[in-house]
Amino acid sequence: MEGAEEEPLVQCPVCQRELPAAHINSHLDRCLEAEEGEAEPGSSPSCKRPRLAAAPPGSQAAGEPEEARPAAASPVFSLFHKGRGAGQSPGVPGRRSGAGREEAAAKPEDGGSAAAGSRASLARKLEGKPLAEQLRPDTLGDYVGQERVLGAQTLLRSLLESHEIPSLILWGPPGCGKTTLAHIIANSSKKNGTRFVTLSATSAKTNDVRDVISQAQSEKRLFKRKTILFIDEIHRFNKSQQDTFLPHVECGTVTLIGATTENPSFQVNAALLSRCRVIVLEKLSVEAMEAILMRAVRFLGVQVLDQSDQHSSSATGSSSESLEFPVFIEEKALNTLAYLCDGDARTGLNGLQLAVQARLAAGKTTPLNITKGGSADGIVITEEHVKEGLQRSHILYDRAGEEHYNCISALHKSMRGSDENASLYWLARMLEGGEDPLYVARRLVRFASEDIGLADPLALTQAVAAYQGCHFIGMPECEVILAQCVVYFARAPKSIEVYRAYNNVKECLRMHTGPLPPVPLHLRNAPTRLMKNLGYGKGYKYNPMYKEPVDQDYLPEELKGTDFFKERKT
Repeated sequence: MEGAEEEPLVQCPVCQRELPAAHINSHLDRCLEAEEGEAEPGSSPSCKRPRLAAAPPGSQAAGEPEEARPAAASPVFSLFHKGRGAGQSPGVPGRRSGAGREEAAAKPEDGGSAAAGSRASLARKLEGKPLAEQLRPDTLGDYVGQERVLGAQTLLRSLLESHEIPSLILWGPPGCGKTTLAHIIANSSKKNGTRFVTLSATSAKTNDVRDVISQAQSEKRLFKRKTILFIDEIHRFNKSQQDTFLPHVECGTVTLIGATTENPSFQVNAALLSRCRVIVLEKLSVEAMEAILMRAVRFLGVQVLDQSDQHSSSATGSSSESLEFPVFIEEKALNTLAYLCDGDARTGLNGLQLAVQARLAAGKTTPLNITKGGSADGIVITEEHVKEGLQRSHILYDRAGEEHYNCISALHKSMRGSDENASLYWLARMLEGGEDPLYVARRLVRFASEDIGLADPLALTQAVAAYQGCHFIGMPECEVILAQCVVYFARAPKSIEVYRAYNNVKECLRMHTGPLPPVPLHLRNAPTRLMKNLGYGKGYKYNPMYKEPVDQDYLPEELKGTDFFKERKT
């Protein structure tokens, strides 16, 4: 390093020349390009070759002067980047852009090639990466759903389009587009010269985070280059691991983007939360899911059968002959899949992929009566095949997460409101989602005294019996026991008299100033002679010995006449 007044020089790791830091990126690209041109024809391609191949058409040839080459046309190269995945540009082979996918989806229709070739192409598309990963959009224009957060003229969209990325926490259910949004930000930031690093909290350690931060500090000091750090499942990091980000997010060394399915209020440090903006992503609507599934169908080259097209229920043919026939999917099957996946795009795409693969493997064709093209044979994916692939409706429920508390709160409020239908629904939502029946039974015991109380004293007996029944026989037999108890509570009269009175007593104790009043002497127990001599129990009237009501004080002198059952003024 030179003095503070001079621009620092950086040594090129390829040709060992020392150059100003501002020119090192463009110089490195030319060095690598020249070195690649000298490689033998039979040699394996360099890992940087795809990135250099994506350079603009008007870029200069290797070996030209630095001044003759525009700086804006130079691809970005990182000295500190480890591994090939995070430094790859969107043009890398094996990772098609959104436009490339649409072209690939259109080829089977436009080329007029044989049906066997298109079926083989379909099988290749279903191999390797999951369909959800292959169809992950690269631009905001291809992003489907989340209009409230990313719609036109929203704050976040304006920031993303202007490449001003703040630190974010993306919170939403599985399959709603958190990782996809981060992927879009990654593509956009690489084009803008920003470094993007991805870590998963399920596998990364604190040392991995420190390494990334150290590299980010070097990039910022030497090249004035920003670093965006994406942490998937950030709630898996404990509090001390999350503290590692605090000073570096505060000073701008890294821009943090975290994705989580858990409530950040409980799972992310308050200090870190105050330095990030929380973006709440909702589960995808049915319309958004239908759009995503239709895009997948076009990508695979599968034809959609509308309601007017008819096909016979009998299936003929064999797996060897099935490659000669086109693949169809019922429009109703797509609609059903959009409903059953419950707003989870990953589940919907995986279900579609499984249904198509299963039908191709079975190799059974179905006679079709297509209104536009007459009769034909083809492989048809029906609503029953989609349901078979999913097995059941995808119920979003996390026993350790926020949905757990949301559902038990809904059950409690439905019983309090005497809505027996809603009460049964929320009970079934919890039990079918895998909730522990004993947890529900414990909450019912509490409800019996808190919300029903003395209006129906048998409610507590009903709740305790339900808990014991669940403990004895377990699921699934105990579900009807809980259902009986829930309906009983929903229909029972409600009274919070005892609950409110006890809260008044607690408030009285909290608001008391000074030492608490002593227990009156006549109410104290006197098991020894010394205590009797001190006046313990003196003057106490034993109520069963009197036929008339006994006039006797039981509260301390300071609280004489207090009625906790009257509603207290706040």
